[in-house]
Order: sequence, then structure tokens, then C-alpha cells
Amino acid sequence: MIIRKATIEDSESIAAHLLLAMEEIIYKFIAERDAKTAYYFLLHFVESENNQYSYQNCYVAEENDEIIGAVAVYDGGKLQELRKPIIDYVRLNFNPDFSPENETQSGEFYIDSLGVNTNHQGKGIGSKILEFLIEEYVTKNKQTLGLLVEKENPGAKKLYLKLGFKPVGVKTLVGKTLEHLQIS
Repeated sequence: MIIRKATIEDSESIAAHLLLAMEEIIYKFIAERDAKTAYYFLLHFVESENNQYSYQNCYVAEENDEIIGAVAVYDGGKLQELRKPIIDYVRLNFNPDFSPENETQSGEFYIDSLGVNTNHQGKGIGSKILEFLIEEYVTKNKQTLGLLVEKENPGAKKLYLKLGFKPVGVKTLVGKTLEHLQIS
């Protein structure tokens, strides 16, 4: 398996993988529970540049010429500019009152979403992607990585803590309370 910077050609696969991790959040963004609409919403932004879900901010895990995982990660200090196209689009097309909370901030590179192909889950791929990000951002570049974890997902939290992430607070996103973890 290799982990590499994503290209625009990876967009369809990235959107499918990120949707695995974000389905409920995207449903809240678009104010409907329709998987096809959610996928095309996400694909629109993955294929576009200069937004939080852009392929520019993604890495993919690839095995035998198949993408089996994807992650979106970006500078938390740029959240406002990266999120603006999404807010504008949602307000125009789905929910004129859309106003999501800030899930990250300056001082961290934020792991927005990480999704692994359902046929490859439980094989350590998510861990390998996280280890890759820790090596790239924390070890090599002396940055802080942050992420949010749902209280209803103790397995994920256990993995993050095992990798060295520490709880630093609580955040809210689309009305849901999440634990904020970081590693430096």
C-alpha cells in the first residue's frame, strides 16, 4: 500500500471515501438524507480547488491501483476561507440559514475526514494513514495535528490515543458535541 498526495483524477474515489466518514454531517449540510445527493455535493467540492474538501487537501491510500482510503487535512487557520465556498453553495442550494460551527482553529492542521473502503476496514489502513500524517506533519514539519471524535465512537478514540493524540477540549459541529484531540 502507498499513501500519496491526491490528484484531481482521484476525485470520484475521494468523494466516496470521505462520504463514508461524513455521511451524517453532509446530510445535515444539505438538509436531506439522500446518499446520491450527498455524494454529488461532496464530489463537487473535491473536484474544485480552494475549499476544505478539495483534492488539493487530500491524500489517498492505494493498493493494486485501487484507492482504498482517503483523508482530507488542511491548515486550521484557513478554515474560514476554505469553508466559504461550501457555506455559499449550501445557502444558495439547500439551506439559506446554514451557519456551521468552527471545528478547528489556527495552530493545527486539521484531519477533517478519513474514510476507508468498507471491504478494507479492520485491516489497519486507517492507522497507517494516521501514522503517515503524524510523520509528515508532526515529526518532519513540527506541526500540530488535530481531529474530532464522536463520543459514540470509542474504538476510534482508543486508536487516536494509542497513536499519541491527547484530549484538548470539546467542539460542536452541526449541533453535535465532539471531543477535540491533538498531537504535537
